Amino acid sequence: MAISAKQVKELRDLTGAGMMDAKNALVETDGDMDKAIEILREKGAASAVKKQSKVAAEGLIKLHVAEDNSKGALVEINSQTDFVAKNEVFIALTDKIVKHVYDNDITTVEELNASEIDGQNFEDFLKEQIASIGENIVVRRLALFEAGENDFIMGYVHFNKTNGVLLRVKVDSEATKEKAIDIAHKVAMHISALGPEYITYNEFPEGFVEAELSGLIGHLKVENEDNEILGKPLKTIPEYGSRSQITDEVLKAKEEEIKQELLAEGKPEKILDKIIPGKMARFLEDNTQIDSQFALYSQGFVLDPEKTVEEALKEEAAKVNGEIEVVEYKRFVVGEGIEKKEEDFAAEVAQQMAGK
Repeated sequence: MAISAKQVKELRDLTGAGMMDAKNALVETDGDMDKAIEILREKGAASAVKKQSKVAAEGLIKLHVAEDNSKGALVEINSQTDFVAKNEVFIALTDKIVKHVYDNDITTVEELNASEIDGQNFEDFLKEQIASIGENIVVRRLALFEAGENDFIMGYVHFNKTNGVLLRVKVDSEATKEKAIDIAHKVAMHISALGPEYITYNEFPEGFVEAELSGLIGHLKVENEDNEILGKPLKTIPEYGSRSQITDEVLKAKEEEIKQELLAEGKPEKILDKIIPGKMARFLEDNTQIDSQFALYSQGFVLDPEKTVEEALKEEAAKVNGEIEVVEYKRFVVGEGIEKKEEDFAAEVAQQMAGK
């Protein structure tokens, strides 16, 4: 029987299939729409299985936060190419997925795969999207935060949509919360930009500081060898890497050492209290480099590097005689840690030509 353009369009609207695939399915089923849909689904599932073997390292970070900041969801959804990541159909799909995660309080990818969306199993739903869009699609990571008493949720996604943060902040009162929203958003931006791995140095695992300090010292020594040859100032080689290693006894001994050095240089004792604080601050800066690299609270605030993130939070809290504390956060960067396959297109074309 003859298949009309209207029938083809209707089938394409229902399935997202290509024009020829839709027409062939209708021809095969003598225009039976339900049977044609079933054929396309079967073919789509087979196609999706093949596409799922492809590395998906591009994609988008999607965020959905409640207007009252009571809950938020952050999801990394990957595609094979940046081209598809910019496709309106893919973007709409990612919006749908993050809203599904948010609405159904889904906390893991396993829970997501076992959930139902649009009346079908999520994994089957995703296979249909893969077949329709033509690339492998993977929901790689997700996070869901819900606010407790005196908590609120803040989120931020960078303008390129490939880097996002979900943040939970604790305050002492509703009044403090109102004042803390802005600084929390700025801290989320800071985390997005600098990617600290811990909130404070107290969270560093055992042996972490020692291992990182060893690498830092080795790097500085190599750098100093080059600086010496070039006649540049040498970098200070630190004794410590973290404030966690610097006891009150260490600080007291260092202050006395600095005092004696200044006296030996002939500095009047009456002006030492003006010099020592600056030198102690420099000592701490040189000897807490692991903190400033990995711990959020110890990093120079990206919007005001003269203060740390911890100082910026305390400054905002002091304005309302309150307390503001970062409790937890998740930071996702699209494709982070995925080994991308390098495609040699020239070799691929040559191989295809040789096979003809």
